[in-house]
Amino acid sequence: MFVSVPRTVKRVIYALLILALAWFWIVLGASPALAETTFLNYSNANLTGKDLSNQNFEGGVFVSAEMREANFQGANLKNTMLTKGNLLGANLSGANLEGSLVDRVTLYKANLTNAIFIGATLSNSILDEADVTGADFTDAIVDRYTTSQLCKRASGTNSTTGADTRESLGCR
Repeated sequence: MFVSVPRTVKRVIYALLILALAWFWIVLGASPALAETTFLNYSNANLTGKDLSNQNFEGGVFVSAEMREANFQGANLKNTMLTKGNLLGANLSGANLEGSLVDRVTLYKANLTNAIFIGATLSNSILDEADVTGADFTDAIVDRYTTSQLCKRASGTNSTTGADTRESLGCR
């Protein structure tokens, strides 16, 4: 007999699993078996004001990176680890952050128009005054406070996925 598990419980379990994996990567130095031999590590890097648009950072690690006003427009940031980073005023318009861990990141006044956060985890991050027009948060784990703040200004439809921003956030 199967028991139905509520969607919020599943999201919490997924978030805890992702955080546990992040802990293994950072603290124990464990590296998962990857098909590729390259590993992008920008931990503690100063990328302030850099033009990193349309580049492939898939699977990269940006722990405690300083990325104020960096341009990640159209960048592939799928499955990246953005923890304790500073993206204040950064341009992430059209960036793909699908499956990424965005934990304790400052995205204050960031441009997130048409960004894709499908299945991402956004925990304890600051998104005040961020432009989320057309951003897709489908199946993303976003804390209640952040969701309520984003819903106040969420609008538009993602130009790539076709998802409505308010609907993908679960706004009322």
